[in-house]
Amino acid sequence: MSDTHTTMAHEEDKRPGVIKVWWIALRPFSFPASIISVLFGAVTAVLMTDATLNLPLILLAAMSMALLHGGANILNDVYDYRRGLDTEVHPASGAVIRGYLTPTQAFHGARVFLAAGASLGMIIVWLVGPAILYIGLVGVAVGVLYSATPAALKYHALGDLAVFLNFGILGALGGWVTHTGVVAWLPVVWSVPISLLVVGILHANNWRDIEGDSSRDCKTVAGLLGDRASAPYYSFLLFAPFVIIVLLIALPRLTGIGTALPLTFSLTLLALPLAVNLMGRASRRTAASNPLDFTALDAGTAQLNLLFGVLCTVSVMLHPWVGQLY
Repeated sequence: MSDTHTTMAHEEDKRPGVIKVWWIALRPFSFPASIISVLFGAVTAVLMTDATLNLPLILLAAMSMALLHGGANILNDVYDYRRGLDTEVHPASGAVIRGYLTPTQAFHGARVFLAAGASLGMIIVWLVGPAILYIGLVGVAVGVLYSATPAALKYHALGDLAVFLNFGILGALGGWVTHTGVVAWLPVVWSVPISLLVVGILHANNWRDIEGDSSRDCKTVAGLLGDRASAPYYSFLLFAPFVIIVLLIALPRLTGIGTALPLTFSLTLLALPLAVNLMGRASRRTAASNPLDFTALDAGTAQLNLLFGVLCTVSVMLHPWVGQLY
């Protein structure tokens, strides 16, 4: 047997099963970026109102968000592939670029997952009321239009805004509304730090891909800024959340205006060393001893977002007990 046939047979042997293929396509490792904001919004509603924590409703909302997120991931892979943006396999690449699914198969799969997520969302609407419907409609529209034509938000430098809304602000507001039935400004303001770190994940990815995106007429914030200006923007996305947390703790207490964050949110500072480490990796991008330090910067930023989001949620949960001490 020739070397070519041997290689092809070897690649065929390595092809995963159907379940593994769709698992790769969904990219579930990215789900915490969207689910954590929902959990944060729900826990915040319980702390700040007379709402009772509803675990089945939280699970239903998390499942809906995960299905919608996964469907949007697959849809994004399809349009990136058709546009010629996906040409190399990276650790976070989906099933299309790996050849496990055709673009048509992936497109139909995305529709199924999006429909399933929307169906669970309608159950939540039935249980909670119409307020959550409007939030869900905006979220689904932004998710689909993120890469789908004619809007294709990610190709027109609007991807950062879309992610800020969907995986931060709208997620937290949705978690709040599922427990209160009403829209409020508090979860919007308090979720801004988490939202900025989610944008940091996208920017790290787009920063790495500036050259390839620009050559395919894909406009991103990173591409518009260029390599040099992308560094301070990334620094802002990493460190502004910590500054905002401190301000939201201190300013309402000093001025008497607005609702202060509980002092327990000081716990979020435990994530600061990881932010410093990531910024160091970014600053050494042109002379890194390990090329993965910059190539995998988005994965590292995702870890920071998860840690920060968990600390925010724990801070809310600890407040009723710690708050008695001050």
